[in-house]
Amino acid sequence: MARRLGISSTYVNLLEANQRSLSVKVLLALSETYNIDWRELVSDDGAARLPDLRAAVRDPLFAEEPPDLTELRAAIDHAPTLVERFLTLHANHRRLSDRLSGLGAELFTRPDQPGDLLAISPETAIHDFFRDRQNHFKELEARAQTLREKIGGAADDLYASLKRHLRVEYGLQATVVPLEEMPESLRLFDRKRQRVLLSDALDHPNRVFQLAHVVGLLGCSDEVERLATESGIRAGEGRARLAVELTNYFAAAFLMPYSAFRARAESTRYDIDRLAAAFGVSFEQVCHRLTTLSRPGQRGVAFFFLRVDRAGNVTKRFNATPFDLAEKGGSCPVWDIHGAFRAPGVLHPKWVELAEGGRFLTVSRTTERPVFNQHTQDRRLVVVLGCAAEEVDRVVYGDAFGTAERDTPLPIGIACHRCPRQACDQRAHAPLHVRLSVDADKRGRTRYES
Repeated sequence: MARRLGISSTYVNLLEANQRSLSVKVLLALSETYNIDWRELVSDDGAARLPDLRAAVRDPLFAEEPPDLTELRAAIDHAPTLVERFLTLHANHRRLSDRLSGLGAELFTRPDQPGDLLAISPETAIHDFFRDRQNHFKELEARAQTLREKIGGAADDLYASLKRHLRVEYGLQATVVPLEEMPESLRLFDRKRQRVLLSDALDHPNRVFQLAHVVGLLGCSDEVERLATESGIRAGEGRARLAVELTNYFAAAFLMPYSAFRARAESTRYDIDRLAAAFGVSFEQVCHRLTTLSRPGQRGVAFFFLRVDRAGNVTKRFNATPFDLAEKGGSCPVWDIHGAFRAPGVLHPKWVELAEGGRFLTVSRTTERPVFNQHTQDRRLVVVLGCAAEEVDRVVYGDAFGTAERDTPLPIGIACHRCPRQACDQRAHAPLHVRLSVDADKRGRTRYES
């Protein structure tokens, strides 16, 4: 083999022992000599699994020093099934911890339903399906690109272009109607009467987005149905909600075509406001789109996305990073993403460190909701976007932190019941998997620890 590939037998040995990576030269030689498709040799599964495995072994659940990257890569290469099952086990542990934290006394009043403890919610199932795909669906990207080229039009002309496409291709009339005619809905696709009604409570970017969503319902249904079937989510509410999220993905890909969007993101160093202005979309739509830039060979910065309300409820989450996003409310008060509510429209960057040592740049800002009446005014949500420390120099918001500030990140947790940090004066619950010392003769920072 060494002779046929033009390399030394020692190098072949190192390749077999996973001590060397395939160079482009050797990869091409393997492909030509043994008639192998080079794409089979550079599967991206390992790269996708490494961040998840690294985050899992750094869970405070494991007290010992975590394995180094060489060991983790070797495990992925030589024992992929074992790695997959370990990650499933860890995900089940995390899910069970979350469920136990929310059950309280209910845990002791429903002993006849132990299966419910490990049952996952539709939100979690959808989140996990997106994350397993690294928040990227090439089928939807390709279909969005094809339709965008067919419909044409610059960003500021898309509303008219989409209305014309729906009328010409499907005989649908798109109309904006007063709030009083549609008080409970923002968009209604009336297939029987062949019309699309948009509430005048929607601003212009969201009217365009809703029309793009309808185009997805009509022109991308086969791809969405195929992906929904592949997800393994049972038919019913979960499957229907997944179809909505996948169609939303299509709409975002249509409005912000991958190559053009990524190029502009790189040139502006991921300036969200400039991207929103360039593509005629909202702040939140840009943040969501930034989590999807995982195309092989054309990747962008990996981001996570979180949206919360004033009560701390997580209303939307997507993740392309090792950052562990809580499904339920009660996010870390030290992180203080709710502080954005005090200054609406102002972007708040933070440099944070999780309990297991991972460091992230996060930015948070309010996003406006449609106003239906005087009682729904000021019902803002907060959108949070974050990336790993390794990517921070590519992002303009990282410039707010000098060397000294980067060396002293804000110590945060995911949620109190899963956070092992000690002597935290913001602790609201005792952790599930760590015992905090309590001494009657001593008063600690909180009642959970002396």
